Amino acid sequence: MKSSFELALERLNKSAPTVKLTAKQKAQLAEFDSQYAAKIAQREIALNAEISRVADEPDKAEPLRDQLIHERKKLQAELADKKEAVRQSAK
Repeated sequence: MKSSFELALERLNKSAPTVKLTAKQKAQLAEFDSQYAAKIAQREIALNAEISRVADEPDKAEPLRDQLIHERKKLQAELADKKEAVRQSAK
């Protein structure tokens, strides 16, 4: 007798089957993670240095903080798009 969890997994696999990735695709995903972690860190270091220089001027520091948040989200979205493209090619 199957548990409700096993039945739910079967239904999920019918509606959205799991994608089997090759070793090359897994390596590509890992490479994307590494590249984008470096890009994000690079932007954080640069913008945090600028924020530190103008820390005593809130009117200048706040736009830099907003820019940091925006750039981090943009890079994370790019990463997600690239990873999704790899996953879609596996289907």
